[in-house]
Formats: sequence, structure tokens, C-alpha cells
Amino acid sequence: MKVMIVVTHLLGTGHLTRALTLGRAFANAGDQVVLVSGGVPVGHLDFDGVELVQLPPLKSDGVDFSRVLTAEGVVADAAYLEARQGALLDTFADSRPDLLITELFPFGRRILRAEFTALLLAAQTGKVPVLSSIRDILAPPSKPAKAAMAEALITTFYSGVLVHSVAEIAALELSWPVSDALRKRLYYTGFVAPSAPEVHPDGIGVGEVLVSAGGGSVGDHLFDAALGAAALDHGRRWRLLVGGSAARVADLRARAPENCTVDAARPDFRQMLRGAAVSVSMCGYNTALDVLQTGVRAVFVPFDAGDEVEQGLRADALAVQAGIAVLRAGDLTAQGLVDALRSVEGAGPRAPLVDGVDGAAETVRIARRIVEDRHAG
Repeated sequence: MKVMIVVTHLLGTGHLTRALTLGRAFANAGDQVVLVSGGVPVGHLDFDGVELVQLPPLKSDGVDFSRVLTAEGVVADAAYLEARQGALLDTFADSRPDLLITELFPFGRRILRAEFTALLLAAQTGKVPVLSSIRDILAPPSKPAKAAMAEALITTFYSGVLVHSVAEIAALELSWPVSDALRKRLYYTGFVAPSAPEVHPDGIGVGEVLVSAGGGSVGDHLFDAALGAAALDHGRRWRLLVGGSAARVADLRARAPENCTVDAARPDFRQMLRGAAVSVSMCGYNTALDVLQTGVRAVFVPFDAGDEVEQGLRADALAVQAGIAVLRAGDLTAQGLVDALRSVEGAGPRAPLVDGVDGAAETVRIARRIVEDRHAG
């Protein structure tokens, strides 16, 4: 089977990371995978096993998702967006997939509706089944019309919606209105995560406070507070893993106290978590799963700029577990962070999550069944 996955990450890298994990699962099952990325290229991800097609890239204007920029920071004009759409449709025609998966759309990425709709029409014409791939918590629709539009597109074009969650932990209803008609199209896959990491072979991160903010350029407030907290907590090692530009890393490194190491984002982050004393991070999908899979004590500082609520909803759902604390961005100070660390260190141990994290493999099983049923019909 040939599978085409289409994803555009606009701010962080979580959407692309999750799509890549799905792509690897299909490839490991013997399928051919074409991963079409419409976001800015990400250097630290490994695309072995999948064919990567890069569209003319887009990114958000910070946390303003009402317009999109080119990689150079210029507002994407009609000609640029038409070139993207043309490249996307050409890739679909050349690939001739047996299955199309759109990551997040139509529950998000509405600003790219034109290119996605053109792609869906091409799939419909070619009788290619389509699935939507969404995380556990979505950005709730600000107007009923947005939910209605998504449901209309699902009804018209899609064979189903892959919800990468465990319903008992985070059901879609936490963040999105689920009608009876939509519920019939939902397939809960479990969480999509790589295999649980081993302890770092070189012992890097063991006993440290590990501070991260994903692979993108967000998290300045978190890193600034962490530098102050490290200065107050001088009896232990801190480590910041920083995405974005080299200049950003250098600036934080220049301001770090002696007990704090500042590294660029690195691919062995998950292995480092296994031995860390505490993880301090935002609460994106992938990072939250890393915390759950490793059992590390954690302080979540949910990203809430631009009225974002997704991470706050996820953090609140997870905070009932031992060794997890939530510190709102508006309450984040150096001393507050140190206090939160001490609170989770005083909690009992939390066993690593082992059930419900094979969502990538379950996605492959569900997708194959849908394609087979389509051909049988």
C-alpha cells in the first residue's frame, strides 16, 4: 500500500514529529510512505524510511494564525500559495497513493483550506480513501460555524477520523463538539509515540532538571525563568534544550549560571528524560507523552499565548497523576518554578505509561482495514 501524509507545522514541530512517527509505522509494516511537509524544514528530525516532499514552506506570524508567512518572514501572497497548491496536487498525481491522510485538517489549518480542498477533490475523483489525523486535544472552535464546516468536510470527503488518544484519558469531547454523526466516524488509536526510550548510554541528563520547549522558537519566558530558578537552586545541575536559532542558544548560554548547561535541541532528548530528576516543559502532545512514557517527575507550563487553551486542557487532565504539577505561564517566576519542583519531588513515584501508546501501529491496522473495506465495496 502507498500512503500519502500531508502536514503543515506553523509554529512548533509537534505536528510534523507525530506525522513522521505515523509514517515510520506504515513503512515498518511494509508500506510506501510519502510525507508532504508544508512547514519550515526541521534539521534535527530523521526522515529515514519515508519519502519527504517539501512544499514551499509556511510559518505563522508568531501566535497569530490568521495569516501565514514564508520562511523569510514575508506574508505569503496569492502566487506563493498557488505554487504550494500546484506542488501538492502534482505530488498527489505522481504518487498515486492508496490512502491519503491529512494531519489536523479540517479541524485546524483553516487558513490553508483552499489547498486542502483541492487535494480532497483530487482524492475523491481518484476514489482514494481519506483519513484525518488529530491529536488528543484540539483548539476548540471559536464559533459553531467552524465546527459545522469541519463536520461537513468530514461527511463529504473522509472515511474516518483518527483520534490519537485514549478516550478514558482525553476524549475528543474535552475540546471539540462531537455530534452523533461525527462520533460514528471516530477511531481512537491510542497515543502516537515512539518506543519508550532507554536510559542515555552516556548518562547525559541523569539527576538533572531538564528544561525544554519543543523544537521551535517558542518558550522564551520559560527559559528566562529557568535561568533564574537554576541560580536559586545552585546545588544541582540544570540543562536547557533550546530550539530556534544559534543566536538564541548563544544568548541563553551567556546568561546561564555555572550549574546550568544550555544546549541546542538534540535528538537524544527522550533518553535524557529517563534519568532526569525533573522535566520542566510546556505541554504539547509529544512532550506530554515523553513524560508519561518515561515516568519522570514533571512541571508543565502550558503554552497559552494568543488565547491558546489546548496545552492547558491537556496539562489539567494529566495533573491528577502523581509527580506532575502545572504552573500557569502568568504565574511563572524563578521562585515559583523552584517551589513547583520541590512539590513534585515530594510526590510518590509514577510508573511509566505502557498501555495505550501503540497508536501508530493501531493507526496502520485501522487504515488497512478501511482501505480493504473500500476495495471490497
